[in-house]
Formats: sequence, C-alpha cells, structure tokens
Amino acid sequence: MDDKFLFGMLLGVIGGAVIATNSARARQMVRDGQEQVKEKMEEVSNCSQKKNQ
Repeated sequence: MDDKFLFGMLLGVIGGAVIATNSARARQMVRDGQEQVKEKMEEVSNCSQKKNQ
C-alpha cells in the first residue's frame, strides 16, 4: 500500500481516539452503539436457538 495512505489512516485513527476520549458525547455514542450491537447479537442468537429446537 501507499505509505501516505497508511500514514493518513493511522493519523485518522489516533485523532478519532483522542476526540472520543475527550468528548463525553462521543463516549456516550460509542456506548449506545455497543449496546445496540449487543442487543442485536442476543436477538440473532435467540432466533437461531429457537430454530434449532
């Protein structure tokens, strides 16, 4: 890959992490997203268990 692209990606990841660390709103959005993913995974897991019974 191109070195400039990798450097840009690394800079973006680090910048996003710094913003998320210093922003209460960003941390809350991350927590909300994690909860939504957990709920969906439980829902899918429960549906697949019901189908197997």
